[in-house]
Amino acid sequence: MQTDQITLTGKLSPDLFNTVAQAAAEAVGQDQRSNRAKNVNKPSQLRKFYDELCMWETRVSQQPERFDDLLPFIRMMNAKAVYAQGRRHVDDDFVKLLSHCLGQVTSPETLRTCKTFMEAFMGFYKVYGPKD
Repeated sequence: MQTDQITLTGKLSPDLFNTVAQAAAEAVGQDQRSNRAKNVNKPSQLRKFYDELCMWETRVSQQPERFDDLLPFIRMMNAKAVYAQGRRHVDDDFVKLLSHCLGQVTSPETLRTCKTFMEAFMGFYKVYGPKD
């Protein structure tokens, strides 16, 4: 999975929430289409990670001064993704995507951008991923 075009800091690419998110969804959904991995990357499983990201973004938007205190817990989503990978609920491509995005979260603004990117990703994943 290529993550080099996913840049959540600085001036955002006009295609970040469009073709970049679409390419990420297609890459993560690729294993499902080839039937190499059953029950991996189900939309409901990925939605859990998106929902948690939304929860953190909401908490930070309500208390931006607590961002530095909350960042370790936001980044703990990486550990949860690796755990889900170990249980064969998500694959390496999704873990790489989430890790790459969370690694760029350094402020409330980048957290908001990360959440918006994952929202676009989930929308495109509805087409490229498996049906629950």
